Amino acid sequence: MGKADRGKVWLGVSGLLINEKKEWLVVNKKYGGLKGKWSLPAGFVEQDETADEAIIREVKEETGLSCRVKEMIGLRTGVIKREISDNMVIFLLEADTNQTIVIEDKELDDVQFMDPLELIHHQPTSVMIQYIWENLNHNNKTLIDDINPGDQFGYTAYKLFL
Repeated sequence: MGKADRGKVWLGVSGLLINEKKEWLVVNKKYGGLKGKWSLPAGFVEQDETADEAIIREVKEETGLSCRVKEMIGLRTGVIKREISDNMVIFLLEADTNQTIVIEDKELDDVQFMDPLELIHHQPTSVMIQYIWENLNHNNKTLIDDINPGDQFGYTAYKLFL
């Protein structure tokens, strides 16, 4: 689905997939505001699917891995250039066993499982990864405000509930 097809209210999904070594599945995108940074697999919800179906599809498309949704862990909501409401539901995922990563090379430079501390302290990552790490085990979804995800996106508002 192209930007024009999404209108002025966007609904995206992102998924945190943790393997048996407690490493996080991350992708390195070739384009956009996250180009060259590690981020979680993500994409937009299509008109014929629910948000949980969308993240399962996106992970499969980007990484070749099959997974299931365990729970919702957060919501990111923002406004881009005072024009577009950009919203993302963040899910905790569980993968099927004995799978091999297959990189979707039109959109991604790399896909890896990485130690979250390595990501936070030694790698260029999306700002959301740090906040998820700090808030992952909280039961209450608390508003985190006054976040700057970087000027490259043009957000005039950006909030996380984690």
